[in-house]
Amino acid sequence: VQLQASGGGLVQAGGSLRLSCAASALDFSIYTMGWFRQAPGKEREFVALLAWNTYYADSVKGRFTASRDNAKNTVTLQMNSLKPEDTAVYYCAARNRGPIYSDSSYTYWGQGTQVTVSS
Repeated sequence: VQLQASGGGLVQAGGSLRLSCAASALDFSIYTMGWFRQAPGKEREFVALLAWNTYYADSVKGRFTASRDNAKNTVTLQMNSLKPEDTAVYYCAARNRGPIYSDSSYTYWGQGTQVTVSS
C-alpha cells in the first residue's frame, strides 16, 4: 500500500486547512486509516483514525473532522480553528487490522505534509 498525503501549508491561527491522503490498495475499505503528527522536538502523536468509527485525540476534538471515501481510496482531515500548537508534520497511515491509537501498529505511511500555524 502506498500513501500520498497533500494539502499542508501555512495558515494563520483560527484558519483552516484540508489534508488529503490517497491510497493505492485494492481492498482499501478494510484498512484502518490514521492521521498522526509530529512537531519539532516532540514524539509523533495520534490525531485521528477511521475504522468502523472515527476517533479523535482530545486536543483536536471539535476542530478536526476526518472522513474517508472508500470508492476513491482517500481519506481527508478537515482542520478548523487551527492553533499554533497544531504546527507539525502530518502523516497518514494504514493498517489492515482494527482501530488502534499507537503509531507503531501502523504498517504503511505517507511521506508527511507540513502544517504551520502562525500566531
